[in-house]
Amino acid sequence: MRGGRSALLVAPTGAGKTLAGFLPSLVALSERGARPVKGAGLHTLYVSPLKALAVDIARNLEAPIDGMGLPIRVETRTGDTPSHKRTRQVSRPPDILLTTPEQLSLLIAHREAADLFANLQCVILDELHALVTSKRGDLLSLALARLRRLSPGLVSIGLSATVREPDELRKYLVAQTEPPLPPPFAGEGGPRRGSGEGSNDSGRDASGNNSGTVAPLSPPAAQGTLPRRGGREGVAMADLVVVAGGARADLRMLDLGRPLPISGHTAWHSMEAIYDLIKQHRTTLVFVNTRLQAEYTFQELWRLNEETLPIAIHHGSLDAAQRRRVEAAMAGGGLRAIVCTATLDLGIDWGDVDLVVNVGAPKGASRIMQRIGRANHRMDEPSKAYLVPGNRFEMLECQAALDAVEEAAQDTPDARTGALDVLAQHVLGMACADAFDAADLYDEIVSASPYAGLTWERFEQVVDYVATGGYALRAYERFAKILRGPDGLWRVRDARTAQAYRMNVGTIVEAARVKVRLGRSLRNKPGTVLPKTGRVLGEIEDEFADTLTVGDTFLFAGETLRFEGLAEDEALVTRAPPGTDPAIPSYAGSKFPLSTFLAARVRAIIADPFEWDRLPASIGDYLVQQRRRSVLPGERDLLVETFPRGKRHYLTAFPFEGRLAHQTLGMLLTRRLERAGLRPLGFAANDYGIAIWMTKDISERAAFDPDFMAGLFGEDMLGDDLEAWLDESAMMKRTFRQCAVIAGLIERHHPGLKKTGRQVTISTDLIFDVLRKHEPDHLLLAAARQDAATGLLDVRRLGMMLERIQGRIIHRALDRVSPLSVSVMLEIGRERVYGEGADEILAEAEAELLQEALA
Repeated sequence: MRGGRSALLVAPTGAGKTLAGFLPSLVALSERGARPVKGAGLHTLYVSPLKALAVDIARNLEAPIDGMGLPIRVETRTGDTPSHKRTRQVSRPPDILLTTPEQLSLLIAHREAADLFANLQCVILDELHALVTSKRGDLLSLALARLRRLSPGLVSIGLSATVREPDELRKYLVAQTEPPLPPPFAGEGGPRRGSGEGSNDSGRDASGNNSGTVAPLSPPAAQGTLPRRGGREGVAMADLVVVAGGARADLRMLDLGRPLPISGHTAWHSMEAIYDLIKQHRTTLVFVNTRLQAEYTFQELWRLNEETLPIAIHHGSLDAAQRRRVEAAMAGGGLRAIVCTATLDLGIDWGDVDLVVNVGAPKGASRIMQRIGRANHRMDEPSKAYLVPGNRFEMLECQAALDAVEEAAQDTPDARTGALDVLAQHVLGMACADAFDAADLYDEIVSASPYAGLTWERFEQVVDYVATGGYALRAYERFAKILRGPDGLWRVRDARTAQAYRMNVGTIVEAARVKVRLGRSLRNKPGTVLPKTGRVLGEIEDEFADTLTVGDTFLFAGETLRFEGLAEDEALVTRAPPGTDPAIPSYAGSKFPLSTFLAARVRAIIADPFEWDRLPASIGDYLVQQRRRSVLPGERDLLVETFPRGKRHYLTAFPFEGRLAHQTLGMLLTRRLERAGLRPLGFAANDYGIAIWMTKDISERAAFDPDFMAGLFGEDMLGDDLEAWLDESAMMKRTFRQCAVIAGLIERHHPGLKKTGRQVTISTDLIFDVLRKHEPDHLLLAAARQDAATGLLDVRRLGMMLERIQGRIIHRALDRVSPLSVSVMLEIGRERVYGEGADEILAEAEAELLQEALA
């Protein structure tokens, strides 16, 4: 830090990289002596992707500070921090502040931001790989650009244990100082949109009134010629420090010695074995991939808990106070196990944890390496962990993950291009902080790595959107967030707009939720509105709450609850009698796609019979049965099977590219099959394959036309077919809704009131239809399409798959279902049934299909 050089530190879990990141700050602060009463300000800022991690690091940091008697004040600032404490942190900041990307965005948008960060010396970004691959990383990069402007000598330190492309993270940490050359503009050979053609200019004066055509934004080139970006040679990067070594992880797959089901993800058959592992160890973290699975797993373990071991549950929907109690109990050694989701994935350092159990397939090599690193969090002691597959295909995925961990291979996602809706939110935040000059702000923004390629024209469009809502919406005053004054500077419209920004900042757009409050039962007074008494357990999705009627029971916060009614924005519940059979709340988040890296390894295992000896016998036998009945694809092949069943005809395909890519493939294939007159009725997908059912026999068409299958899976499906589907898809409306909330077009939270999820949906759907008709190139439509392509549809991955399989499609026309197809056929028409009922239904369907396949 004294040399003024930023650095990326890559070290194994437990190597002490977090303390190493703080060490220069601790030295500098200890040499400073007693802190001055005024003027010192904030010295070091630490940013974490998880609130729990920030709290845990603060606890671990305070111990050596107190032990050495250093005059250093450390505080945390998250969404759970009381408002009075957050206010005090601005006027009297600590020496070291530990926070999250969202809270940092709020701080840089504060009127006192310049004073708060004037003396900032160091910013530490922990678990950097997890921050940079999402819109949260885009928001953080823009905040870093502002911090570098407020404190020009700022040093950035990135910390990570799982890095695939360190150069991308090294660029993220420092300013990219050469903005791209602006496009031509008025007076220099390039046309501009005038007021009669839908101008990009705001069209509003400082009073907020429509004022006709106003002067265009002054581009940076008007202030001097900017050099062109010179390629990788001119890209700025932080220093790289790599720490090698560390004990090799003790990672195993849990083998029950009996065949697993072909489908299903709850791992119900392994719960007794997991409980036995908990009994054999001091403290166990039981990781699951979804909140629904967390509730189910906790309930099953508690049912088996005859020894009444202290077992807790931790996920993002639980009330903050309950999460903090669980974390404090774990840190104090008071728990034997926690069932948790990704909320405890990263960096948590609880010394008593000596075992990690991952229920279900890991979905990514880097993710499982992070999770197993929570056990024996020391460099010289191996982390011990078990992978618990939920079905036979997940056994293949677990084996691929075991191999990847053995090789220390990483599969973190590629670097992102900065999202436009996030940029719009940031522009409004900068106006809330102070009036800004557009050219200066542009120079600052393109210094952030994700936005290094942002053109002036696109930036101008973003500013125009924040000022007017865009061409189609500029007649409505409510969409005017910022105004340009006579001095050419942009300012926030009014104090209410600034307050609304602060209430809606962030990029995490979850489904609308209602609080769950545990209260007293008033069953003898039907229809009575219950008072808001009792403690809040957490939140459930609004859509799930709408399905409940008085007397319904559901599983939440590790308890079976009885729904007693709604009081405003709260679901009031009581504890259900023992033995009550609940339904499980459904959560939209925390579902991970299968990584490309693991998918390729799964295909390689299937293609090589010599690899099968390393697998549990049940999965090896299953693959042998498939080879006898049909065929197994090679690493680069696509197996397509067609067969009749009942009165329908089926097509199954096995790309092994993850659920998102398969869902997109199914949508596009059904369009093509419809045009071919084969009358598809629907499709189902999982991480490994898809199944499409139709009324016509596709095998006859394929036999008559040898090129039919190749044409069906042609690369051109990502052209007009994709565009046509996107135009008709309801998914685009949902994606647009998220972009509109992030960009501030629709505000979920208002001063004095809050919109329901249904109100937000209606508002954004109406605006979506207007923009599609009158301004199809609107900024938020472009942002929504980018999100759909990179996230919900996984178009890039699908394109790579279609390219890979050209000339390598293996079609087998069968007289009945094959063993491999059973797995995806079980996805068809699956019902949401709780617990053993669901297991019995699935087992019956599987047994019937397997008997048919192996007859």
